[in-house]
Amino acid sequence: MRLKAIVDEMKRFGAVKTLQDLGLRGFNRLMTARVLKGVTIRTVDPEFLKCDKPYRGGFLSESQLGELVRNRPEYEMSGQFLREAFAKGDECYGFVDGGVLAAYGWYSNRPTAIDAPGMELHFDSRYIYMYKGFTHEKYRGQRLHAIAMTRALEAYLEKGFHGLVSYVEWNNFGSLKSCYRIGYVDFGNLYLVKPFGRYVTWADRSCTSYGFRLEHAPEVRPEPRVQAAHFTASDQSR
Repeated sequence: MRLKAIVDEMKRFGAVKTLQDLGLRGFNRLMTARVLKGVTIRTVDPEFLKCDKPYRGGFLSESQLGELVRNRPEYEMSGQFLREAFAKGDECYGFVDGGVLAAYGWYSNRPTAIDAPGMELHFDSRYIYMYKGFTHEKYRGQRLHAIAMTRALEAYLEKGFHGLVSYVEWNNFGSLKSCYRIGYVDFGNLYLVKPFGRYVTWADRSCTSYGFRLEHAPEVRPEPRVQAAHFTASDQSR
């Protein structure tokens, strides 16, 4: 980190947290090491259900999202990602302003890959895992992500789920502060290190109540090859 960034972080979060952040960043020069703070929210704060602007909010279909993010790399939603997410049963709640996707978040009830290649997050199926939250830069500062997440929480509670679970990088103090403001609370940490080219993980005991853990994703093995004579004309055209 540059000196200015360090000074700014100390002003915002204090010397202790800044030193902890620098220590973790320094350790990562030796090997990959991450601490993921598990957070959960189980009650709806009515304050975060109100949206001052007339944006359209709701769960978006694959075709709607495909149109909204086409040729828009800033959303980080490729066609392949959309196909895989919807095939898995995941849902996306977002706010739309005209033809612009202002904010969104993804929700899953099944083990989900994280941004550590080959790793999946597992959790108690009585909860919904919230991931990949995003607000377009033109719409930041309007609490759209917080409102969208609270509305999604309300919908899942009505379906009988216990609440949302998610994780935030332990040293992402700004995001954690935003989570606490909405009503999230901590319940434990996941630890992820990569000493010899393969991830090693463990979890705090308090994560057990939420089934919150990291596992290596099962390897996808290619299907056995079948002789061409066994295919029909329609098969070959797929």
